[in-house]
Formats: sequence, C-alpha cells, structure tokens
Amino acid sequence: MIQIFDCAQNTPEWYAARAGIPTASEFHTVMASGRGGGESKTRKTYLYKLAGEIITGETVDGYSNAHMERGHEMEEDAREMYSFIADADVQRIGFVRNGAKGASPDGLIGTNGMFEAKSKLPHLLIECLMRDDFPPEHKAQCQGALWVAEREWIDIVVYWPKLPLFVKRAYRDEAYIASIATAVKQFNDELADIVDQVKRYGHKPVAANDTDALRQHPLMAG
Repeated sequence: MIQIFDCAQNTPEWYAARAGIPTASEFHTVMASGRGGGESKTRKTYLYKLAGEIITGETVDGYSNAHMERGHEMEEDAREMYSFIADADVQRIGFVRNGAKGASPDGLIGTNGMFEAKSKLPHLLIECLMRDDFPPEHKAQCQGALWVAEREWIDIVVYWPKLPLFVKRAYRDEAYIASIATAVKQFNDELADIVDQVKRYGHKPVAANDTDALRQHPLMAG
C-alpha cells in the first residue's frame, strides 16, 4: 500500500518516515557491486546504517555538502520555471513509502507523473544539454521512484542560473525496474538477517561449566 507523507524533506518527520528502509536515492548503492563483482563497501555500510535505525529506533541524518545545500535552495527556482514552461501543477510531498521501500520525489504531477529537480554546475549542465538524453547517473533513482510511487513517467529538470533549463522525460523501463526490485528484495533479506543476528548477539546460551566459552562471551569480556 502506498503511503504519502506530507512533510518537508530533511525534517525529523521526513527522517522518521524513511528510517530503516532503502530509498530511491540509494538504489544505485543497493545495486552496486565491488571490484571484480565482489561485495561493495558502500552497500555494506548502507546495510549497517539501516540495521542501526531499525534496532535503535534512531535515525541517522544524511550527509550534506555545499553543493547539495545549493541544490535545495535552487529547487524552487527550477520548479517555478518548469511549472511555467510545462504548464504543470507540481504537488510537493515529503516522502512516498510502498512496503519496505520508499522515495522522496520533488513533486507529483497529475495522477501519472513525477518531477525531479537537480542542480548541476555550469559545465555539467552544458554536458547534459549537449548530450540531450536522460542523465544516466540519475536512472536508478528516477526509475526507482516510478516503481515506488507506481507512476508512469518522470520529468527530470536540471537547473543552473543563466543557463537554459534542461528537461527530459523518462517513462517506466520495466526491465530495469525488475532489476531494481530483485536487488531491493535481496538487500532487504540481508538487512533482516543482520538485524536478527545483532539482536541475538550475546544471548547464546552457555553452560555454567563451560569456562572457556564464558571467558569469550561478550557479556563477560574484559
């Protein structure tokens, strides 16, 4: 069942809504593999982060830098320009949850569309304009958002002051969405296993006469 949380992004309510579940902005991490097809360290870190949120009930604030903060500030300009050009009413929302997955789209359009705003430095926006296709670095997030929100299309808008607004629409890529779904299911299975292991850690029964085991038991260590 789809749940829509009407709260501002990056607020305590927003962090609480997304706690403990993989979200579209990190689907590229969920799908990642390490060198030579091995385990991705970034993916493992994300697993442990979500496990910590589930077990402690405490959310972990996301990383932010100057470029990301600037992007948040520019989002409203991008929204207004897009709304005027496309004659579209963009509904702001905080978070969409659908089972054990979620997304934070920058807006919903009508009953089938979505809006995603990005700011890029001038040379990167010019690259988008010259290439004139959907930015591949945002494919996992945007296709994942379509999957989570059960929508049909998404317009990505890339903005920087004094440069043309880049707008590109993508429709559902069912084959790619299937690969996201497979990766997210595996990720959530691993996440549940980690949570279970941590909750059981230190609670393995030890016989009173097993002195070696008692010395090594976490509660007796030190």
